[in-house]
Amino acid sequence: MTLHIGNIALENGLFVAPMAGVTDRPFRMLCRELGAGYAVSEMVTSRKELWNSLKTSRRANHDGEPGPISVQIAGTDAEMMSEAAQYNIDRGAQIIDINMGCPAKKVCNKWAGSALMRDEPLALEIVEAVVKSAAPHNVPVTLKMRTGWSEDHRNAVTLARRFEAAGVQMLTVHGRTREQGYKGHAEYDTIAAVKAAVRIPVVANGDITSPEKARDVLALTGADAIMVGRAAQGRPWIFREIAHFLDTGTHLAPPLVAEVRRLMLDHLKEHYALYGEYSGVRTARKHIGWYVRALPGGEAFRSAMNAIEDCDAQWHAVAAFFDELAGQMDRIPAAAEGSPDPVDEQQADALA
Repeated sequence: MTLHIGNIALENGLFVAPMAGVTDRPFRMLCRELGAGYAVSEMVTSRKELWNSLKTSRRANHDGEPGPISVQIAGTDAEMMSEAAQYNIDRGAQIIDINMGCPAKKVCNKWAGSALMRDEPLALEIVEAVVKSAAPHNVPVTLKMRTGWSEDHRNAVTLARRFEAAGVQMLTVHGRTREQGYKGHAEYDTIAAVKAAVRIPVVANGDITSPEKARDVLALTGADAIMVGRAAQGRPWIFREIAHFLDTGTHLAPPLVAEVRRLMLDHLKEHYALYGEYSGVRTARKHIGWYVRALPGGEAFRSAMNAIEDCDAQWHAVAAFFDELAGQMDRIPAAAEGSPDPVDEQQADALA
């Protein structure tokens, strides 16, 4: 059965999570190329004075991106969120996603992100305003949230019903409270309860790191789709691995070193084109580090690469690293089972 968000049909139920500083246009397009059916943009602020900033203009860049174009917005004021929806629709957004899932302190301290789950009347007011703004354009509104604010304040089911009644057309639930951040393990019972409570599509998110985990989470929750975040960093082919496993019950062979070399070098070119020389070489370091972290010689290469401050030199260093690796092995080592690496406070700021 084809999954729809409103009137928009999606290729499949494998989604890329919105991650600030990560899921920019080059990364989203790479994940789509490698099997993801849907990718949500980085979080865009509802503060009008920041819309013309370089950071926001990059986040709102969808040049050449395959549809549907989904933009996540964040804020605490219903009118401002309505205006932010209109602003992004005018710039090509085909779906507007409301952020009520980000646990980062710098977001929650302003009562945005998952902090909105603590103020249910305000959360509902924001949803109603955004839906009202998007409806004349036939643009569906979706929402990402957590299971609740804290262990004693799990209100995802209550809010899910209210959001559906207000016109939200898809819900993504991360299986942790805001209080948990990214610690411990995601739980899926609450996601299953949300799925049972609403008729709109529900997406399960949290600790989906392997094809087996994707299968198990779908079975446990009854969700219509899954959303992958950290596990796609440096491993964007996880989407085709999951798709193959769900279809056949067998594992796809890890990618060839030569293919990863090509994918990574193409990714870097697109990254540099978006960010320019100065920012491009610096913001590319995290992506390079994720790609090589589990490879032979990867840690030493990452340390050396972090001292390079020229895009061309960085690109050639990466090419040389993979050329050398190709002399040692044909395929990238299979990913280890288990949860992603622990997330510190600074990294959490990048995860919506």
